[in-house]
Amino acid sequence: MTPAHARDPRGSDSVRSRHIAGILREEILAGELTPGTWLRQDDIAARLGTSRIPVREALRILESDGLAESFPNRGSRVPMLSLQEVNTYYRMRERLEPLTLIESLPHLADQHIDRLEQLQDEIESQSDVNRFLLLDREFHMTTYAGCPSEHLLAITERLWNSTQHYRRAFMVLTDPDRGAIVNAEHRLILDAVRRRDPEDGERYLTGHIRRTRVELTAHPELFTDKH
Repeated sequence: MTPAHARDPRGSDSVRSRHIAGILREEILAGELTPGTWLRQDDIAARLGTSRIPVREALRILESDGLAESFPNRGSRVPMLSLQEVNTYYRMRERLEPLTLIESLPHLADQHIDRLEQLQDEIESQSDVNRFLLLDREFHMTTYAGCPSEHLLAITERLWNSTQHYRRAFMVLTDPDRGAIVNAEHRLILDAVRRRDPEDGERYLTGHIRRTRVELTAHPELFTDKH
């Protein structure tokens, strides 16, 4: 009898590609692969003990997630953004994410609310930047967990992915006392989510994203001058 992997080699490569994409995604979001880092297929294949075929597909997956950009005859790299581009992405988030939240609210379960409480408690006791970024991301994604539109969720996550590095760099520079403002804004959002109040949720979330945009773009040294 022919082995399953021999009957469907493409399925095997697909699994490997998703696995490789997952590893690279974690490295990019954790700041281990910074903007401008070239993602060389041969190097990645050698490091992960695989062939170039699943690596090539993994890079396509990352590109669709906003975590890689490709150049003809040059390869792929972690995207580099200018201040103007990050400002635009955040303005998109200010408009898109409140819609994602509004669509999500009627479908959130009690366990989502419980998880949000746990996350915010941990955020308020957190001093490690990388851990904060992970918790902050999970907090917001949990508020969107009830959104019935996969397309809307995918765009929301892509915008988060695209701006993750710059938020990390900003968090290193920012005044530690600003954490109190973040926590207060999170508590307002959580209260609106608990009450399933779309108007308050939209208002609090929009202000939260806008404040981050204004403070982040006040640090031009964090960005690449591409233009």
